Amino acid sequence: MNINISNSSDKPIYIQLFEQISTQILRGELPPGFALPSIRTAAKELRVSVITVKKAWEELERQAFIYTMAGKGCFVAELTEVERLNKKNEIIEQKMQKDIDYYKSMELDLEEILEWFKKLY
Repeated sequence: MNINISNSSDKPIYIQLFEQISTQILRGELPPGFALPSIRTAAKELRVSVITVKKAWEELERQAFIYTMAGKGCFVAELTEVERLNKKNEIIEQKMQKDIDYYKSMELDLEEILEWFKKLY
């Protein structure tokens, strides 16, 4: 598991954790059954608060990326290819919709948005 926290990011740290771990799961880099470090261990290694890691783990579990076994820890959930694709599509749609809403509020039309994407991609 490879996590890079940016204290200068405008994203809360628990969101950074959620996004990086969920992406690694969707890519297959963290296989089903992979044991995540305990909340305390992750907090210590990442130099963040236990509450922050707990929020990230709770969101991962809420969205069925991981599951918890009492007394044993948190593990990557088994996802079928269809489930993996559906989760990926949900995340893409949510993120892009937020961005599109913002661009629309800036009075950009579709062509301008596409030009920016092409330019920056």
